[in-house]
Amino acid sequence: MEKIQKSHVQVGGLKLHVAQIGTGPKGLWTLHHPPEPEKANFNDPVDDIVALLDSLAIDKAFLLGKNFGAIPAFMVAIIHPERVLGIITLGMPFRLPGPLGLQFNLLPKGFYVLRWAEPERAEADFGRFDAKTIIRNIYILFSRIELPIAGDDEEIMDLVDSSTPLPPWFTEEDLDVYATLYQNSGFRTALQVSYRCWQWDYGVTNPKVMAPSLLIMGEKDYFMKFPEMEDYMRKGIVKQFMPNLDTTFMKEGSHFVQEQFPEQVNELIITFLNKKI
Repeated sequence: MEKIQKSHVQVGGLKLHVAQIGTGPKGLWTLHHPPEPEKANFNDPVDDIVALLDSLAIDKAFLLGKNFGAIPAFMVAIIHPERVLGIITLGMPFRLPGPLGLQFNLLPKGFYVLRWAEPERAEADFGRFDAKTIIRNIYILFSRIELPIAGDDEEIMDLVDSSTPLPPWFTEEDLDVYATLYQNSGFRTALQVSYRCWQWDYGVTNPKVMAPSLLIMGEKDYFMKFPEMEDYMRKGIVKQFMPNLDTTFMKEGSHFVQEQFPEQVNELIITFLNKKI
């Protein structure tokens, strides 16, 4: 196997860490969060992806996104279709932010999306714990099949008992790595881009992705219990927006299916790429 090469690329005021095998980029992640997190929105990662491709002299690429990370991939495929060879998403079928995207009025009272969309509410909730405890609670909570819904006298972090063990596929070493990252960055940007700018109008008038696409969903992913979501995927309604979509459901998969079953997910991705390249 070829050696993984790592480098840094300055894009849109962010320093990105790029890992690549051979001549193609294999993955990337940000090392510095935006200077004004409260102004961040989904247009920012869209612009960053295009700028990154430009900086690496890549005309077209396959884009892979997990959960809310799928949203910028969908948006790039719509706004800049000439830059996209295909889309692979994990745990997130086609959804766009905006007034008609995820309709907050249909979500249950106390649902985590609503709670974290409230300015400063998650900050107060998280502020009771260190970063490691917050990440631990999130992995425990979001690996369950039930929707995370807090009662009137609870916050989202209260839904996890401190004695509950981590999922067996998520180690203490994994937890330490994530905790260190969030100790450095904080949670404000993640809350802003994922939840607090969701209902902004991004001006997308033709919400359709024509690129070949793959969706990998765990059947025990709590996201399957979002209002009308299972029918949206299983009955093919999603293909109105992604006509060239293939969907694979993993029977025992949770919301973190790529960490739970990395070999199987890698095989699904590689098979898809080999068919489309």
